[in-house]
Amino acid sequence: MGVDAKICGLTRPADAALAATHGAWRLGVIFAGGPRQVSQARAREIVAAAGAVPVIGVYRSQDVATILQISKAVGLRGAQLHGDYRDESARRLQESGLEVWRVVSLLPGRPTESQIEGCLAHADVLLVEPRHVDGRGGKGIVLDPQLALEARRAVRGVRFALAGGLTAGAVAEAIRVVEPDAVDVSSGIEIAPGVKDPAQLIRFLEQVRDPHARP
Repeated sequence: MGVDAKICGLTRPADAALAATHGAWRLGVIFAGGPRQVSQARAREIVAAAGAVPVIGVYRSQDVATILQISKAVGLRGAQLHGDYRDESARRLQESGLEVWRVVSLLPGRPTESQIEGCLAHADVLLVEPRHVDGRGGKGIVLDPQLALEARRAVRGVRFALAGGLTAGAVAEAIRVVEPDAVDVSSGIEIAPGVKDPAQLIRFLEQVRDPHARP
């Protein structure tokens, strides 16, 4: 089975349409703050441009009721949960029909398995990323390959997604080393926050489809 790609941090419908056309598996819009956060109105435009490709909402502090309201209003197909979301929240979202992505921002120096074991319940996808000094991921920082490998070996029963510093030039090597089920990129293919570089986006998806081809 091949590796799938999620293009996240979308702010422009044209970027969503391009990603969908070139084989993205999932797309992502952010409601968790930062320079890539979108309004519900813009998210609806992105969902429309995505066509049949599911769009995932990214959250950090919203409660389950708010996530469900946004998902219904916008047409989102899943929820990516950063921060301190408990199993019960993930369960309720999953039972509502949403695809649930649970996120672990890995810290070096702590047992990797213990960092992820609390996020496997009621997850369709477990995404791992590096932990930044502010406690959050999503900074374009490369995840240490050894941590990524340890996490990959510890995850069973759900799809494993890799994020953190991935680019069109680096994703093939990351896939060869870590062998994830999916990769997630945002800043690594941008010319400005939320503005994807079309050439880099297309090249990224090409590299994911065939990571053993020459760059």
